[in-house]
Amino acid sequence: MKNLCIVLSALIALTLFSGSAFAYLQPNVNLGFTSFLDGGPPAGPGHYISEYLQYYSADELVGGPPGKGEVDAWILMNQYIYQSDHPVLFGGKWGLNVMLPIVSLDVDSLDLTDNGTGLGDLLVGPYVQWDPIMGEKGPLMLNRIELQTIFPTGDYDESKNLNQGSNHFSFNPYWAATVFLGPKATVSWRLHYLWNDENDEFTAGDKSPFKVDLKPGEAVHANFTAAYEVMPKQLRLGINGYWFDQISETKVNGVDADDDEKVFAIGPGMVYHFSQDSHLFANAYFESSAENRPEGARYNLRFVHHF
Repeated sequence: MKNLCIVLSALIALTLFSGSAFAYLQPNVNLGFTSFLDGGPPAGPGHYISEYLQYYSADELVGGPPGKGEVDAWILMNQYIYQSDHPVLFGGKWGLNVMLPIVSLDVDSLDLTDNGTGLGDLLVGPYVQWDPIMGEKGPLMLNRIELQTIFPTGDYDESKNLNQGSNHFSFNPYWAATVFLGPKATVSWRLHYLWNDENDEFTAGDKSPFKVDLKPGEAVHANFTAAYEVMPKQLRLGINGYWFDQISETKVNGVDADDDEKVFAIGPGMVYHFSQDSHLFANAYFESSAENRPEGARYNLRFVHHF
């Protein structure tokens, strides 16, 4: 009888929170923030500061509420990286990555509400960076593994549909690599796995009077690029993209919710090297094939400096 009551309560919750309530549930993750030459830090051991400015705009809310709707987001990502010179695993050297975003949200929809401007969730990632695999004419490959954890420190208002913070832990490890196809051509990727903990304070926004336990499904996502050096040691041009694919069902009070999120994006990009210590990345992404999430365009600037 107890188990039957639990199932019935979950089914009632699924009915009341159906449709748009169970779209857009995944935490904010790295979609297009990183791109070219991602397999290793550009100047070896030391301290790095990176500043990102990303603008996202979508006028199609796939799987969301009926009718027209728009979402705009500005993200200022602040990143500190320390790359040591001390081997710890098969010659790989340890490092630490810390990221804290400031996020401004603006949604224009009769059924969705946003939480304005505030701090996003804190990301902390210890990693191991391996030295370049060398060939006869130079490097062949750079690669790194990072164990990222997303902590629920960001702003979260249970009465809002879109928030800066997710209100739950996430584990988001990745493998990043750059392969040198010759003296001028490179391909890079960053492949993530995403596991989400439970948010026990989820509601369907200000129109919902009560809470449910919500556990977003697991997912895989990746950034990928191909670049060609057009100005020696200064400018690389190329294409960049990302994809996100939810691979397990979201749970609502322990019951599956049919709301898997997917998206694919591709566009042009560049990286300009002011020196070995200072680099500027610019990327544009145009989304397609979205399911249960907004579909739009993303524009990214990233400046990296090594001390």
